[in-house]
Amino acid sequence: MSFSVTRRQAMGRLGQWGVVLSLAGGGASGWTAETVTVKDASGEVRMPLKPRTVLVFDLAALDTLQALGVDVQGVPNQKMPPLLERYADSAKYPQVGSLFEPDYEKIKALQPDLIIAGNRSLPKIAELKKFAPVLDVTVDNQKQIEEVYRNIRALAAIYGVREKGEAEIQSVEKAIAGLRTQAAKQGPGLFLMTNGGKLSVYGPGSRFDMLYTVFGMKPLPQKIEVSKHGQAVSFEYLLKANPEWLLVLDRDAAIGREGAAAQKLLDNKLVQATKAWRSQQVVYLNAANWYLLSNAGPGALKANIQQLSDAFSRR
Repeated sequence: MSFSVTRRQAMGRLGQWGVVLSLAGGGASGWTAETVTVKDASGEVRMPLKPRTVLVFDLAALDTLQALGVDVQGVPNQKMPPLLERYADSAKYPQVGSLFEPDYEKIKALQPDLIIAGNRSLPKIAELKKFAPVLDVTVDNQKQIEEVYRNIRALAAIYGVREKGEAEIQSVEKAIAGLRTQAAKQGPGLFLMTNGGKLSVYGPGSRFDMLYTVFGMKPLPQKIEVSKHGQAVSFEYLLKANPEWLLVLDRDAAIGREGAAAQKLLDNKLVQATKAWRSQQVVYLNAANWYLLSNAGPGALKANIQQLSDAFSRR
């Protein structure tokens, strides 16, 4: 629901956000002071409706905005994954700091109406609120798909394209339903991350819980420690666990760091003896979509679903 407010009312509400109006775009950027009520990670919030100058510090949010067909005016100084390659044009999309460290001078100069942040930029939200209202798009590992949908709806409402938002959600839900049907026919799988020659696994409740809870992959019976960096394991562990599917994320590839490629690292006698390897059921996931975008935007979600669907279809 949207509604108009007076300039005095708008200033009062911005004051509650800790925003200085001159920095929030009340003058030069041309924000009209019309707001819309949406939900973000902090709860129910009022945000500018159809803001003119929007800065984004979250790649999944960029994915969502791209899917909605709307534009932004500032992006992170980050090597963009293929899905977001359009935002690599720094002449068109000014860079406003990294995902972890905003460039406050550039932010001030751009006089934003809205800043979108969360996840990796979560610790900086309090400081960012000094410049403009901030939409917190942080996603809880325990409620991943619900909060992805929440973010799509919030951004669609802010830009005045609610119908497009609902269409994206319906498209994702349809893709998920199809994948779950396929996954139900498969044996247990294990999510494995390779990082600098080391191995870690992730199970239900972890940052990659979506594989199990949403996509329907059966987990292994063994309990896996839930932690930010996963449970460190060895090649011997993989042989003992003996999954029928091995879903591999190469973190080095995701962040563009030199390191032993996952395919080469796993090509050894212990891994070759697993059911997954012998059945040619080792899937090297799209590392950027799963790691950098956190599988939290509609473009990344649908691409990841399609990759798994294709893998299941070959069996």
